[in-house]
Amino acid sequence: MAAPGSTSPGGGSHRTKRRRLFQGDERAAYLFLLPAALGLALFRVYPMLEAVGGSLYGQVFSASGPHTLFVGLGNITALLGNAVFWHSLWVTLELNLVLNPMQVVLALALALMVQGRSRAMAAYRVLLLVPIGVSLPVATILWRLMLDPNSGFVNALLAFVGLPPQPFYTSASQALWSIMLIANWKGVSYWMVFVLAGLQGVPGQLLEAAAIDGATAVQRFWHVTLPLLRRPLAFVLVADTVINFVMFVPMYLLTRGGPSGATNVLMYQAYKVGFAFGDMGGALAIVSVLLAVILVVVALQLRLLEPGRESW
Repeated sequence: MAAPGSTSPGGGSHRTKRRRLFQGDERAAYLFLLPAALGLALFRVYPMLEAVGGSLYGQVFSASGPHTLFVGLGNITALLGNAVFWHSLWVTLELNLVLNPMQVVLALALALMVQGRSRAMAAYRVLLLVPIGVSLPVATILWRLMLDPNSGFVNALLAFVGLPPQPFYTSASQALWSIMLIANWKGVSYWMVFVLAGLQGVPGQLLEAAAIDGATAVQRFWHVTLPLLRRPLAFVLVADTVINFVMFVPMYLLTRGGPSGATNVLMYQAYKVGFAFGDMGGALAIVSVLLAVILVVVALQLRLLEPGRESW
């Protein structure tokens, strides 16, 4: 028998084998992640770096034609004195400050509604997933027809219940809310899937123990379910924020940034500067500022929702 504290002859070899096996599993995991990492670098990181680099150049027109010239931060500093840029930045922040929390709350509410396992709930889930199968351009066109101030279905429904017709996307006061309506119809059910997956992972034993201790349904949700949903909700909020900050299709197809600039978000302003005015350096400068704003907002969100921080 080996003395206390000594190592058996085969113990070291077993540990070495386990270590090699773990290292082999680690290498395999990196190999599986490599295609996704390459795709991320090629289609996400490289375009961002290209946009930041392109913002450092501008075009100078002369008798011999346009010439590309290095201007450094000239495009960025030009934005600081541009009132249209500041208005677009405010519209972008206003849209996201309202839309992002709204979508997370609605996704959580829908997930709580359909988390049952009955056949009726399964059918209801299928109906809620229908918007996911509709592309954003098609959804925008459908809602443009339904929100038409003169012949739209929504105004016909309002007239049926005795309410006056609304201008919706043709009004400066309602255009941004019309965009939010389309974004919610298209996106809430998608984010609901992630929240529902998180709900399925909440241990039933914890909820049963809380119920036995006398906790009400609201208390069980607030003190048991919601803390365990921190990671899924953080993912949904961050991913939703990134998508909504670069929203472009509804503005392009529905409002063209109007009326009176009410929906002229930074992404649409960059499109106008680059393709309508021909200033690609200025457009890339706007995209670079938008990227910086997204990074700051996402960093704040991750900071507030990091594990161990009591945010609710």
